[in-house]
Amino acid sequence: MKEILYDLFDCKFLSREQARNILTRIAGGEFNENQIASFITVFLMRSISIDELIGFRQALLDMRTVVDLSDYDAIDIVGTGGDNKNTFNISTASCFVVAGAGYKVVKHGNYGATSVSGASNVIECHGVKFTRDPYRLRESMDKCGIAYLHAPLFNPALKAVAPVRKALGVRTFFNVLGPLVNPVLPKYQMLGVYDLKMERLYNYLYQQMDMKGYSVVHSLDGYDEISLTSDFKFCSGDKEKIYSPEELGFPMVCEKELYGGDFPEKASVIFDDILYNRTTESRKNVIIANAGFAIRTINPSMNIEDCIGRARESIESGNAARVLEKFISLNS
Repeated sequence: MKEILYDLFDCKFLSREQARNILTRIAGGEFNENQIASFITVFLMRSISIDELIGFRQALLDMRTVVDLSDYDAIDIVGTGGDNKNTFNISTASCFVVAGAGYKVVKHGNYGATSVSGASNVIECHGVKFTRDPYRLRESMDKCGIAYLHAPLFNPALKAVAPVRKALGVRTFFNVLGPLVNPVLPKYQMLGVYDLKMERLYNYLYQQMDMKGYSVVHSLDGYDEISLTSDFKFCSGDKEKIYSPEELGFPMVCEKELYGGDFPEKASVIFDDILYNRTTESRKNVIIANAGFAIRTINPSMNIEDCIGRARESIESGNAARVLEKFISLNS
């Protein structure tokens, strides 16, 4: 590790194989937390290269617990985190709305490292027990249309670095990696990123991975999801467009409406209120917008108004709440 750190401090970049090797060794417990923190901190001071990112991703995929859910043609909706906005669980709530609209969802998530409530925090608040049992995951997909994959169960490297990430409390390259290493490798993915540079990076990476069913979203005021607090950019393959909330029929949202609170339990209450259609119009609209564009990612030929309509119906018909109830009963 010492030699690697010296090279990185000298502004050198890792090759794909070096990046793959060092992350494999971190997962194997070869280094202490101070060494890991030093390594991670380098990438806070400079951008990660494409080769480094691909090498890190390959290491995580090499070590993952493989679960084959490919026959479900599922989608994952995920944000990189690290936007320092501490929002409620927008991506996770959107997943349940998409499942309530009749689509299959395989959500990959973790505890919050840069926010109070990550996906795993809000899921755990409902009494759900995380699993990597393929039979239980398939049962969840079959009976309620959604399965949840708690990242540390499926990858030892993510578990090994979790204490360091939590102690640092800032975004790291693991925020960038997380969306790329869903162990199921779902057919579709909608990813939210915190800046336009990151959007371009992912768009290039997805093309390198030859992934077809993906989209990347970024709100221009810095949210890693469709926040409706500003215009946002939607990118899919070689197609991209900037939307305003108003052209989609939504009023602008105030930032305070998206605050997730100081405890996971508060975020969990907001989460439930949305799915049970008893929340504020602003919070509901944010989830409808994100779920609508996720549906558009699955069905690119469908016009966005119809996609948004399906997302709205999922909440207002009670389908999203029923999915949540069934998911809890199957996974607790």
